[in-house]
Amino acid sequence: MGQGSAPFLRLDGVSKRYPNGTLALSDVSLSVAEGEFLAIVGASGCGKSTILRHVAGLVAPSEGTVAWAQAPAKGGIGMVFQEPTLMPWARIRDNVRLPLDLAGVPRAEGDARVAALLAQVGLADFAEVFPRELSGGMKMRASIARALVTRPRLLLMDEPFAALDEITRQKLNDDLLALWAEQRFTVMFVTHSVYESVYLAGRAIVMAPRPGRIHADITLDLPYPRDEAMRTDARYAACCRQVSAALGDAMTGKGAAA
Repeated sequence: MGQGSAPFLRLDGVSKRYPNGTLALSDVSLSVAEGEFLAIVGASGCGKSTILRHVAGLVAPSEGTVAWAQAPAKGGIGMVFQEPTLMPWARIRDNVRLPLDLAGVPRAEGDARVAALLAQVGLADFAEVFPRELSGGMKMRASIARALVTRPRLLLMDEPFAALDEITRQKLNDDLLALWAEQRFTVMFVTHSVYESVYLAGRAIVMAPRPGRIHADITLDLPYPRDEAMRTDARYAACCRQVSAALGDAMTGKGAAA
């Protein structure tokens, strides 16, 4: 069950059919371990984001169940989207503090948490600026800080770096791994990128389309911590080939779920 040891959550036979008849997910069963970094990779229309929405409780399955070893407390799930979705009228400090304000966390405690997280994501000097004054990568850092400020046990990330240039994307990959290593929250990370999924995760779920279903569940046997040298490591290349081959088979209908 990946890097962690204790069961954290499980999807059992989850299917989702929308009112228009579209079957978005079909019989998805998936276990996630506490502290695991799990990547979900596939082309558009494979149900990757729909899985995250089920886990977040934003939608209910048409069939099947989403079960937790222990239901997350309020603020126990953080979510980061492809767009930063920051409030344009609020300073970065206030954007990051918003979940704490909604949860009724005392001001002094909230300020301390926000300052610490802004320092961790490299935005300590930008607390007083507005989102329009930041680059795309810096906005995403603020979005990650906001998702983590409640100290969630689970971080759901829906293609958060897809719109960024490659250099910024790789830097944010490294920064995310550093945060995960320090805080050891569980991560479910959706991406189109084989290379990103292998670099970040200890396990890759490869999705097949129409309807979305799991085609392969691949353990990525690469050591942590990971750095730039990993990108030229033969083991990394082999894992990329394995995930890429599974993704190709998923798109052409070859092979069976692993």
